[in-house]
Amino acid sequence: MANPPPEATGSPVRADTGLAGILYALAAFGIWGLAPIYFRLIGHVPALEVVAHRVVWAVILLCLASLLKRRGRLLLAELRDARRLLFLSVTALLVSGNWLIYIWSIQNDRLLEASLGYYINPLINVLLGMLFLQERLNLRQGVAVALASIGVLNLIVALGVFPWIALSLALLFGFYGLLRKKAAIDAMVGLTVETILLTPLALAFLVVLALHGNGAFGRSDLATDLLLAGTGLMTAIPLFCFLQGARRLRLSTLGLMQYVAPSLNFLLAVVFYYEPFTWAHFVTFLFIWVALAIYSFDAFSERRAQRVRPAGSVAE
Repeated sequence: MANPPPEATGSPVRADTGLAGILYALAAFGIWGLAPIYFRLIGHVPALEVVAHRVVWAVILLCLASLLKRRGRLLLAELRDARRLLFLSVTALLVSGNWLIYIWSIQNDRLLEASLGYYINPLINVLLGMLFLQERLNLRQGVAVALASIGVLNLIVALGVFPWIALSLALLFGFYGLLRKKAAIDAMVGLTVETILLTPLALAFLVVLALHGNGAFGRSDLATDLLLAGTGLMTAIPLFCFLQGARRLRLSTLGLMQYVAPSLNFLLAVVFYYEPFTWAHFVTFLFIWVALAIYSFDAFSERRAQRVRPAGSVAE
């Protein structure tokens, strides 16, 4: 997945829970949740090569989308700012690392662990906010983080395996969201700049593969070529839907809907791909789900309190 971080989308968020916003958000999270089906179709192509194609094809579509959305001037301003480019180079490495591990996990029948990573990501965000933004954990948040930690520890003890995929995905995306929040940049423009920065590396890698006769594109079948080119659409379309949904929905609604994607990943892994789901997995996911329920209730309560709080009042 490449879910954008909870940042500014380029226009004010409207407190509107209309059908259009729900449908856009469902489309975005649905595509991200069902993406493993797509990437398994090109499971014979190494994950790093898939990511390189994703970057190259996505940058074309994202640049076009930025121009159509009249953000060309904003895009050029970001590209001319050397300090911002250095900052976005770091976020580009984080998001590409997230893509690589996620696609690798799909190709190697580790989707269940990947879904766990995206379940615990919101709780990782809470911890990062406490560590780097001086945000305080309230009682409910503290309980949620503690339960999630117990769940992960249970998996380590019961199976004797460190869940590196889940924790890597959660940490990479957590730090990505943290840095993008500090950058305060439009979501589409930010991802466009990141893919532009990654494109020279991706192109160089694909050229080297082609020169050595190891690249899949143009050397396999037409279906593989089309699927590799389609990775750009798999990046741009859900991002567009997410941005449209974010403009129409409350952040609390959008936050709850984000669990659609890992839930679909979970169902695909267990029901359709028959990945092992032991009692240890059940206990771990149960702890995570309870933690997320507490976290979501806390976030919903806080949003509701902010809406009903009289203007000018100061929270004690």
